[in-house]
Amino acid sequence: MKKLMLLATLIYFNTVIVSAQSTKAIIPLGGNAWAKGAAIVSDEGIINWKSPQDITSIYFRVSTPQTFKLALRLRVPKGNSAISISSGKMVFTKKLSNAAFDTVSMGNISILKPGYVKLNLKGISKTGSDYADVTDLIVDGVNADNQLTYVKPGSSFHFGRRGPSVHLRYGIPDSIKNQVKWFYNEITVPQKMDVVGSYFMADGFNGGYFGMQVNSATERRVLFSVWSPFTTDDPKSIPDSLRIKLLNKGPTVHGGAFGDEGSGGQSYLQYPWQAGKTYAFLLEADPNPTKDATMYTAWFKEKSSNTWLLIASFLRPKTNLYLNDLYSFVENFEPDNGDKTRMAYFTNQWLGDTLGYFSATGNVTYTGDETARKNYRKDYSGGIKDGVLYLRNGGFFDDLAPLNQKFSPKNTFHPPLIDFKTLPR
Repeated sequence: MKKLMLLATLIYFNTVIVSAQSTKAIIPLGGNAWAKGAAIVSDEGIINWKSPQDITSIYFRVSTPQTFKLALRLRVPKGNSAISISSGKMVFTKKLSNAAFDTVSMGNISILKPGYVKLNLKGISKTGSDYADVTDLIVDGVNADNQLTYVKPGSSFHFGRRGPSVHLRYGIPDSIKNQVKWFYNEITVPQKMDVVGSYFMADGFNGGYFGMQVNSATERRVLFSVWSPFTTDDPKSIPDSLRIKLLNKGPTVHGGAFGDEGSGGQSYLQYPWQAGKTYAFLLEADPNPTKDATMYTAWFKEKSSNTWLLIASFLRPKTNLYLNDLYSFVENFEPDNGDKTRMAYFTNQWLGDTLGYFSATGNVTYTGDETARKNYRKDYSGGIKDGVLYLRNGGFFDDLAPLNQKFSPKNTFHPPLIDFKTLPR
């Protein structure tokens, strides 16, 4: 009897160990795939897959080399299809005819090194209108010590496909705490890193942000926004007493409101900034204790120019503060371009006090957003490169820089020479 009990115990523990050593990952294509051609990546997966030129790329990251079993959850709405899935020179083909969703085995794949895996899905032949509707990639046989990184079911596929955002948070020297009236920063975007959907933000602060964007293949903007102290994503719901007021703006600057990620006042200048050139950003905070409000003003110029361009001045009610919580970031706001890499260098940061004297920033902390922190994506890096602060994200590169590092860059530049009296108002 004792021998039978011992045998049963061993079988139980062996079963638990085996199950702990081998798991199955279900990777939703809605958050982890990008399509070229007419095919569409929806939250439910790949739809409208009609052309042999349609290529869908699926990404996930492994922490250790391993061999996996691959399968797809899919259906063929009508008729018969043949499709392929490939990684490098490894290609698996499959004939399909299931009209209802089913899990279809595709083959075994060996990953030889840690990092991102890219799988390409292509159509070969079909008798119906679509090759297939595909919801998930199933990776079977994952070892317990192999950490797979991908956008998980139940998370926001919109933000997952946008990719991780990364930030540089600037320390303020104790000598000017609560007295930072001016924030000066410079951005250089390297050639080919100016991807559509990118926001290279220079001067972030406790009340808003100021930077430059790539809005389309033909439009670029310099954007300055100030949040309302009333927390909402709907600008129409803000009481009049808590609305951001546009006091002034440049002659060709658009002024309005924004919502969806907080709400407030927004301004932007359509400006053809170029990769490879350096641009300067200057921000001022002018608190008024009597009115319990602070005016924020932003100026912009190409570094080599002698002329500052006024973007806008906003009045923020229920606020009596100089600048604090200073930061920069790089983000992608176009989910379909989350598979592309963008990068920027940030140089020559200076903080001006109430008398107009400039001090260099203190230590810099490199951080990331929820997509990075929750291990949904690991294609991000930041810190010091060639002696200069930088941020990079997207594109599924493998040289990850872990978050929450502190840096002490050497500012070898001179403080900016600014005639505050001649700044356009």
